[in-house]
Formats: sequence, structure tokens, C-alpha cells
Amino acid sequence: MEKIDKNNQGHSVNDNETITLAGGCFWCIEAVFLELQGIKKVISGYTGGTTVDPSYREVCTGSTGHAEAVQITFEPDKISLSEILEVFFTTHDPTTLNRQGADVGTQYRSAIFYHNDEQKKMSEEVIQQINGSHVWDAPVVTEVSPLRTFYPAEHLHQDYYQQNREEPYCRLVIEPKVAKLRKHFFDKLKK
Repeated sequence: MEKIDKNNQGHSVNDNETITLAGGCFWCIEAVFLELQGIKKVISGYTGGTTVDPSYREVCTGSTGHAEAVQITFEPDKISLSEILEVFFTTHDPTTLNRQGADVGTQYRSAIFYHNDEQKKMSEEVIQQINGSHVWDAPVVTEVSPLRTFYPAEHLHQDYYQQNREEPYCRLVIEPKVAKLRKHFFDKLKK
């Protein structure tokens, strides 16, 4: 399994950009972002911890310090970082510390792992705007940290929703998030 390190500055040779987001179970975030125009790739994985190349089982214990996260590669001329952050903050609860619904633990924290200073600045500005507008009843607790190392999750966790739509977790937890995305961002969906 290949790790992706901090030297990935968020841009590739094709002028695509990459950002890493955590907001609960990575299956949910992956399913949401795969629906959007301008998204080239979404990889589920782990970041923000201390264990080298952790497994899903290790991350689930909460002992590695990693968050379940997705690394999103996108075309900025088709979807901006600002739009990606708007989707991110609309489709998960950024006000609950170390939890999303029934998923509890630091591995489910809300976090933005930025790849460059522009992403850091934009993330902090968006959080400030959300807190200032009182969109949520509580302040945003989303962590904004530099990406150090990202470890792709095991193969069975990639494209999870598409492969397992009939499973109860997919129907009860992921489908409402995808439905919310489709309702609020209809014009941004892939055709």
C-alpha cells in the first residue's frame, strides 16, 4: 500500500488540486464527493495519527490517532475549493467533537488536512464565516492541520457505497447524506 506524503502540495501536473477531508466515516464522505462534477478521484484512507501504515481495525480502536479521511483530487476550473468546503460543511456536522451520529472517537473527528497555505487560509476563512453566520447552533470544531502522511485504506473500503448499497449502514447513514447533497447541490452533480 503506497503512502502519500506532505510533499504533495495539492497540485499535480494536470493542474488538478488535492485536499484531504475528515468528517466521520470515510464511506460517507467518499460517496458524497464522487457525485460531484469536477471530482477526478476520491481515495478513502487514514491521516493525522502516529502509527505507520495503520489498518482499518487499528484505526477503529482510536489508539492510532488517525482520522478516517478522504483525499479528493479535483479540477479547480470545474469545482472550486470554496465549493468543496461548502459541500463538506453541509453534509456532516462540524460542531460535534470526535463524533458523527453514532460513530464516536477521534477517528471520526471533523478535520481539514490542507496541502498548501492557500487551502489553510481558505479553510480558516470558511470556518470563520460559518461561525459568524450562526448556521449551526454550536461553534465549528473542525480541526485545520497540515497534511503529513496519508495512508490509503484497504481495497474493500474504496468505492464502498457503490459496492454495498443494500447494506443497512449504506441505506441508513450514507443515503441520507447523498440525498442531502443532491437536494442542495443539484447543479453540481455529475450528469
